[in-house]
Amino acid sequence: MGDSGGRTVGGRHQSLQEQVLAELRRLIIGGYYSPGERLTEERLAEDFGVSRNPVREALRVAASEGFVRLVARHGAYVESPDASAIEDLFAVRERLEPLAARLAATRISAEDISELRAMVEEARRASAHEDYAHLAELNSAFHLRVIKISGNRWLVSMVSSLYWHVQWVYRQGAASRAPHSWSEHAEFVDALESRDADRAEKAALVHVLAASEAAVDLLNDAEANPQRPQA
Repeated sequence: MGDSGGRTVGGRHQSLQEQVLAELRRLIIGGYYSPGERLTEERLAEDFGVSRNPVREALRVAASEGFVRLVARHGAYVESPDASAIEDLFAVRERLEPLAARLAATRISAEDISELRAMVEEARRASAHEDYAHLAELNSAFHLRVIKISGNRWLVSMVSSLYWHVQWVYRQGAASRAPHSWSEHAEFVDALESRDADRAEKAALVHVLAASEAAVDLLNDAEANPQRPQA
C-alpha cells in the first residue's frame, strides 16, 4: 500500500473481518490515515487486498469504537480524539489504573517485575531511536500487563477497547511525552516491587494525571496551531 504502511491481510487465524479491523486500527493509531481523511470501502478493499464485505463490517466496528465516523453515501472519515473523548478516557483511567495497581502490588511476582522492567528498558531504547509507534504499543502493553497482574477478571475483561484509545492518544504526543512517561513507568514498577499497595496506587494515579495533563496540552496546542503537524 505504498507509504501508508499497510499490508495485505488474509491467511491468519482470525476471521478476515477481524484482520481488516486490526489493520485499520493500526493504521489510524499510527497516523497513516490522518484525522479527517476519507476512507471509502473501495479504497480500503484495494489497500488491504480484500473484497468490500469484510471492509464494510470492519468500518462498522471501527465506528462503534470511535475510530471512524460513517457518513451515508460518502464513506467513512477518520476521527481524532477530541476534548470530550480525552476527558472521558482519563476519567476512567484515573479510577481503573490505581485500583489495578493496588491489587497488583499484593499479587505481583518476581517474574512479573522482571517483565515490566524489560518493557521499560525496551521503551527507553525505542525512545532513543524515536520509534514512537512502538512506544505507544509498549505503553498500552505495560498497563494491560499490570491490569492482568491485578488478578481482577472484571478489570481484564473491560479494558481491551479502552487501551486501543490510550495507544492512539499516546501516539499523538509521544515525541514530547515519552521521556517523562517512561521515567514514571520505572517509578511505578519500583512501587509495585515494594508490595506497598498505597504507594503503588499513588504512583499509578500520579502517572495517569501527568498523562492526562500532557494530552490536554497537546490538544490545546493543536487547536491553537491547526497547521502545525503532530508527532
